[in-house]
Amino acid sequence: MKSRFSIAVLSTSILALAAGAASAQDKTLVINSFGGAYEAAHKKCIIEPFEKATGAKVQIVTAYSSDAFAQLRAQKAAPQFDIINFSGGQEIVGASEGLLAPIDATKLKNAGDLYDFAKANLAKGEGPAYSIAAIGLVYNSDKAPKAPSSWKDLLDPAVGEHLVLTDISNGYGMLGFLMLNQVEGGNLDNIQPGLDAVGKLLEGGAIVVSKSPEIQQEFAQNDAWLAPYASDYAFTLRTAGLPAKFVQGAEGTPASYITTNLVANRPNQDLALQFIDTSISAEAQTCFAEALRYTPTNSKAKLAPEVAADVAYGEEGVKGLIRFDPAKIEANRAAWVEAWNKAIAK
Repeated sequence: MKSRFSIAVLSTSILALAAGAASAQDKTLVINSFGGAYEAAHKKCIIEPFEKATGAKVQIVTAYSSDAFAQLRAQKAAPQFDIINFSGGQEIVGASEGLLAPIDATKLKNAGDLYDFAKANLAKGEGPAYSIAAIGLVYNSDKAPKAPSSWKDLLDPAVGEHLVLTDISNGYGMLGFLMLNQVEGGNLDNIQPGLDAVGKLLEGGAIVVSKSPEIQQEFAQNDAWLAPYASDYAFTLRTAGLPAKFVQGAEGTPASYITTNLVANRPNQDLALQFIDTSISAEAQTCFAEALRYTPTNSKAKLAPEVAADVAYGEEGVKGLIRFDPAKIEANRAAWVEAWNKAIAK
């Protein structure tokens, strides 16, 4: 009898422990973030409010988009992420490979407030864009002879030696180059017009850098006036005490979508959807814009004038956003980088 009682108690204890473990698992999400200032804003604007509202815990794995995607693929049989964030369009491939789960928009109370482009393919498994890095014209407002307004201003000989281009191994550099190529008559099937333009700019004295901090160095120490780059970096330069401003080119604004995606075959999908819903809320996106100058995708985000001036804001602002096909960029990246390197080596 005693033995039967012990077995019953042990079984009950095991079930209780199992239930506790399952409960803890149900209240924990694993996500990736991008480190540095981005991750700090991610915590402040999304993660901490979500944890406070739900009582859940969020575990962060610092991993940029390409690394995170490689991990997602490697974990296909037993995924470890609940939410995965991308800035390079990896969600398109991830959804096509079944690594990401389709999202029912009716389960996101904030989905109706998103601009259409930000929620276009939820049913296919491509998560919503919750912020946008807008690529435009960053300029020195004290030294540039005039405020630029067009991508063709990059070709102005008066700018010449004061122009900073970014290598296309950098994601923002790639988007800026593709926009210059488009303005010069090229497209994603023909980047030669862009390469020809870059060659002329280098002959006129422009320089090429490969990393963001080098742009700051050029503006601070080497009399740079103009650089095609992201809106958030103009804010970074200004925070460093430099007289930098950002404008969208008249021909359009290349956009890097930052998306938040539901990983397939994970047990906490209802909780994960709550996290995604928090990410696309007007409050979270207003916070992100104030912290880093990323463009909101929620039409109800309200920005102060000084913040709105640094991003693509409102219905009119986002009309000019251009998304070059990420899948096509990825398919051609190696060949384009090789052609670019040959062009800048001349």
